[in-house]
Amino acid sequence: MTPQPHDPAFLFDLDGTLVDTAYEHVVAWSAALKSAGIIVPKWRIHRRIGMSGRSLVRQLVREEGLRQKIKIEELERKHDALFNKAMKDIQLFSGAQALLRHLTRHRVRWAIATTGSRDQTKRLLRPLTLPRETVVVTGDDVVRAKPSPDIFVTAANRLNVPIEHCIVVGDSVWDMLAAARRRALAVGLLSGGYGTGELEQSGAFRVYADAADMLEHIEDLGID
Repeated sequence: MTPQPHDPAFLFDLDGTLVDTAYEHVVAWSAALKSAGIIVPKWRIHRRIGMSGRSLVRQLVREEGLRQKIKIEELERKHDALFNKAMKDIQLFSGAQALLRHLTRHRVRWAIATTGSRDQTKRLLRPLTLPRETVVVTGDDVVRAKPSPDIFVTAANRLNVPIEHCIVVGDSVWDMLAAARRRALAVGLLSGGYGTGELEQSGAFRVYADAADMLEHIEDLGID
């Protein structure tokens, strides 16, 4: 049966959701900030993984009460260079490939929507076997990154599905907040390090341990 526009679709975050990268991002941001003389506890950085790099840096600088001029673009480049070096050790989360295959097999539309750059995303997707027609939206495709809903709205548009008929799957409160802003349902995964309560308070209507756990309970989401 051909999917209809009113049928639900899944919009997947990538980092911390399908690939185990959240803590590599924390380490890369910590080193990049330290290079500019900004010493921030790693847990504070972790709380903002999933936001755009610009928003992450601005919030951390304000919290630390720093007044020196910050070159955000330079910090983003340093983060990207450090993160790219760690990519060779990055693994898929258990069940990530099986979950996407299950949805494809059941003719459920899905897309990947991530704040990462197009080049970075291309490399992160290499361990996954994706259908040729897979919709992938990156931070290069939108003006505003999460917690703005623009990435998810763009992915929904490319699938020809109204955003309010979509289920956003992510690991951070920023994913949940972005989904809520456009009345999409949100599913939280614990694989990025946020707790169940945090994800639920930010709008998640279901929370699972990881992609494998989500697949095991896929009927909860109306998928046979």
